[in-house]
Amino acid sequence: MLEFLAGYNIVTIGILASLAAGLATGVGAIPIFFTKDIHKKVLDTSLGFAAGVMLAATSFSLIIPAIEKGGGGIKGATIALFGILAGGGFLDLVDKFFPDTNLLSNSTDEDTNLRKVWLFALAITIHNFPEGLAVGVGFGDGDILNGLGLAIAIGLQNIPEGLAVAIPFVKEKMEVWKAFIIALASGLVEPIGGLLGVGLIQISRPVLPFALAFAAGAMLFVISNEIIPESQKNSTSSLSTHAILIGFVIMMFLDNVLG
Repeated sequence: MLEFLAGYNIVTIGILASLAAGLATGVGAIPIFFTKDIHKKVLDTSLGFAAGVMLAATSFSLIIPAIEKGGGGIKGATIALFGILAGGGFLDLVDKFFPDTNLLSNSTDEDTNLRKVWLFALAITIHNFPEGLAVGVGFGDGDILNGLGLAIAIGLQNIPEGLAVAIPFVKEKMEVWKAFIIALASGLVEPIGGLLGVGLIQISRPVLPFALAFAAGAMLFVISNEIIPESQKNSTSSLSTHAILIGFVIMMFLDNVLG
C-alpha cells in the first residue's frame, strides 16, 4: 500500500486523507436513522476511546516528530514548547466566541434550543479545521505513514463527534436526513485544513517542527477541555477511563507498527 501511495503527489494524498477523516463524522451520525435515544454510556465510552486515540496520535505523530525535526535536545524541545502553547492558545481563543457549547452536553441536555444547537455545530466545525491541519502537516514532509496514522486517529475521533452533532438536531424535531447532512458537513472543513497544512510545509519546510507542535497543542486543548471532561461527567466515568486507556494503547501500537 505504501508503495502504491508513494506514486501519487503528497499534496493529493494529504487532502484525500484529511477528507476521509472528515467524512467519518457522517459515519458517526448513521445511528440517528434508527434511533434518537443513544444511551449516555455508549457516548461516554466512545468518547473516552476517541480521547485515548487522539492522545496517542498527538504524542507519537505530532509532539515527538516536532522535537526530532526541530533538531532534538533543547532546541527541538523549545520549538515544541512554543508550538504547543500557541496551538492551545489559538483553540482557547476560538472557544471564547462559542460559550457553553462543549462536545456532548447538547446531545444529552433536555434544556436546549435550536440556536444553541447551531452554535454547537459551528463550534465543532471550526474545531475540525486544526484536525485537518494536523493531517496535512503530518504528510507535509513526505512522511506518508505518519500522515496516515494521524488520519486514522482523527477519523476514529470524528465518529462519536458526528453523532454528538446530529443528535441535538434530531431532538429539535429536524428531519433526520438534514441532521445527518449537518453532521457530515461539520467534518468537511478538514480537507481545507489538510490542504493548508501540507501546502504550507511544501512551501517552507523549516516551519514543519512548529506546525507539528501547533497542531499538537490544538489537539491537546480539545482533548483536555472537551472530550475527557464530557466523558467523565456521569457514573460511567470508570468505563470511559478504561476506554481512554484502550484507545491510547491501540493507537500507540498502530502508530509504532505503521511507523
